[in-house]
Amino acid sequence: MNPNSLEKIKTSPRIIKCFFLVVFGLFLETLTAQTAVIEGIIFDEKDNVIPFVSIKAGKLGTTSNKNGFYRLIIPSDQKVEVIIKHIGFKDVILTLELADNQKEELNFVLKVNVEQIGEVTITKEKQTRIEGITTLEPATVRRIPGANPGVENLLTSLPGVSSNNELSTQYNVRGGNFDENLVYVNDIEVYRPFLIRSGQQEGLSFVNPDLVRDIKFSAGGFKAQYGDRMSSVLDIKYERPVDFMASFDASFLGGSAMFGGVSKDKKFNAITGVRYRDNSLFVNAKDTDANFRPRFFDVQNFMTYKFNDKFELGFLGNISINDYQYRPFTRQTNFGTLQDPRALLVFYDGQEDSEYETYFGALKATYDVTDNFTAKFIASAYHTQEQEHFDILARYRLGAVNSSIGDENFGEVEFSQGAGAQFKHARNDLDALIFNLNHQGDVKIDGHLIKYGLKYTHEDIRDRLREYEVVDSAGFNVRPPVPDFVNDEPYNPNETPIEPFIRIRSFNQMQIDRFTNYVQWSYQNTIGDAKAWYNAGVRTHTWRVSGEGIETTTQTVFSPRAQFALKPDWEKDMIFRIAGGMYHQPPFYRELRRQDGSVNENVKAQQSFHLVAGHDYSFKMWGRPFKLVSEVYYKNLQDVNRFTVENVRIRYQANNIAEAYAYGLDMRLNGEFVPGTESWFSFGYLKTEEKFDERGFIARPTDQRLKFAALFQDYIPRIPKMKLYLNLVYNTGLPGGQPQFEDPFDFQNRLPDYTRVDVGFFYNLKEEDDQLRKGHWLSPFKDLEIGFEIFNLFDRLNSITNTFVRDAESKLQFAIPDFLSPRVFNIRLRGRF
Repeated sequence: MNPNSLEKIKTSPRIIKCFFLVVFGLFLETLTAQTAVIEGIIFDEKDNVIPFVSIKAGKLGTTSNKNGFYRLIIPSDQKVEVIIKHIGFKDVILTLELADNQKEELNFVLKVNVEQIGEVTITKEKQTRIEGITTLEPATVRRIPGANPGVENLLTSLPGVSSNNELSTQYNVRGGNFDENLVYVNDIEVYRPFLIRSGQQEGLSFVNPDLVRDIKFSAGGFKAQYGDRMSSVLDIKYERPVDFMASFDASFLGGSAMFGGVSKDKKFNAITGVRYRDNSLFVNAKDTDANFRPRFFDVQNFMTYKFNDKFELGFLGNISINDYQYRPFTRQTNFGTLQDPRALLVFYDGQEDSEYETYFGALKATYDVTDNFTAKFIASAYHTQEQEHFDILARYRLGAVNSSIGDENFGEVEFSQGAGAQFKHARNDLDALIFNLNHQGDVKIDGHLIKYGLKYTHEDIRDRLREYEVVDSAGFNVRPPVPDFVNDEPYNPNETPIEPFIRIRSFNQMQIDRFTNYVQWSYQNTIGDAKAWYNAGVRTHTWRVSGEGIETTTQTVFSPRAQFALKPDWEKDMIFRIAGGMYHQPPFYRELRRQDGSVNENVKAQQSFHLVAGHDYSFKMWGRPFKLVSEVYYKNLQDVNRFTVENVRIRYQANNIAEAYAYGLDMRLNGEFVPGTESWFSFGYLKTEEKFDERGFIARPTDQRLKFAALFQDYIPRIPKMKLYLNLVYNTGLPGGQPQFEDPFDFQNRLPDYTRVDVGFFYNLKEEDDQLRKGHWLSPFKDLEIGFEIFNLFDRLNSITNTFVRDAESKLQFAIPDFLSPRVFNIRLRGRF
């Protein structure tokens, strides 16, 4: 056997080899390859593709086609000098070293009168390293298995990012909640639904992974150009086709299709994605027997037209329709301990019929006024219509479970210790319309880069809430807590009317007008032999709240921010960063609405002071590239609007009575643990607490202390077309919440730890490099693969929250875990034309 083969076996992680041995029963041998592949598109500085560019690597060479695309096979496991030449442009010279079978996408921008000489690191990667931004490969997003695959699925494998619900695309970042995250697609801010209560209702994320070209993510300390949120920013760019392209993805969970193309004169390009999803596979596997029809559908389109070298116009559109029909029948949830096993047995009547429809459209004009000044003008509209209607009667009993192993009734409820009923009713309807007008500009002056922006937003909200809940425990109606209420029956009759435990009845019609602007400065120079980068900026945000029965109020906040990065002239490739500033979050409608449905128009912006220090170390191990990124952070939060989380539903107190803090450590090691594939391991530590009513600090609902994640890609060396993708997440338990109207200081128990492993095994029926005979049935495909996925590989019973059940006889409340999905199997087929 070749020595290189022995080395490859030694460096492959043992756990991944075990997976292959168990699932496929194959002995892993190495088949030494001798080549690697580079491919990509070559642009000029105006983002126009350049045809007939010469690309050479020693005696090997090729030219880009009419669409600027090139593909070149080069030797592997050795340093190769690649030279890109074209008349009228200066040469690009770079040295790279790729592993066996590695395929690397390298897109180049040729410049006039500027010579470019460098290593394998591309300019974009350097910029993101300086800013402390994490970049993700779209191809990795599309490959990695997950109950809800997409960009958000991959984000949860990063340090500082957590999600304890695999059916949801929402995520928490460094102690913040879902509403504290910014999401941009092509410089346009996108929104999440208002009324969603659970992950199984949520449906599809706005971001369509089939359309994505570029992904950037910052977990804190981001620049002033990004908007007013306290936790994170996700910046997405969609593909701009340079030739015909199409793909599809089909599985038991639904399917998606993408197609795009460009006009003959290369001025017009468009890409469209269609998705359909059905969550029945997961929900029907849970402990509730139900007739469940969750159907989610969306279509997106992104198109641009280039009028000339200076001006282009783009359009982004989206239609999303989520239909959620749910008719539960029975549920049995076992809990307790081995010594004292208990069970909750529920019988249901009624159903839920919820619909969420969103329509989004945006126009973006980009004008290069001069070589040093670019102006953008964006107009967008977002319209959501959400309906939440349900009438569900739940008759429940708490019982002791037969724990005698071998008994024919093992696991069955033998006798009841408590009984009751709960009736929930809702007729909630929301209609929201949001307009945005935005102007952004980039100005270059003698090496200085000035960015600025002006934005006007109008939000028109109509919200009708008709909701109540009646609770009966052992024949007794459970009333909401009333001050000074005394029930001294049988001595005196209780003649007070029967009231529901929860009753919400309101109609809110309101408008919010927002004016935001920012200015930001960036500059690079040297300090001695070290390179230094500076960034400083400031944002202002003024908003006015008005509406029927609402006092008109106006408030303004001011948010300065700064970043500094230093790269010493050392043999080791290291960058040190520090960032800080104020991050305000003016209230959106959800933050203005109290839990009783009324609106508090005087809610102030929450504010968070960030301080982030980071270290980025790039190095080689086993002759392959690796990177270790570490960050420590501290947040001081004032005017905090307290909230509770039920599944994915956030309910605010609509006040600013709390103060909070968060601090922690994030670490991520990524690189080629297996030659030719990128994998990473993440670790995070977080502590976040809040204080209100002068009673001391308690854990916030998002206090996720420890996090460990691994994303691993591997292949069988003897059968390189057989690949494995592993996604592992471990989070310590979140606070378990408290019953309605109870004191949170009395309920500080935590949920069990969240552990989940999703794994996918795929075989490439066709790869782009394959040479097939003419007329072969696989010839139309660039690549085609079929795979088998196992979600929740170890069948871990994770819980998202607790349901509190009352027993009138013992006057106790039992915390019943709401379990997430068990182990689920899926078959998936995906291809590209």
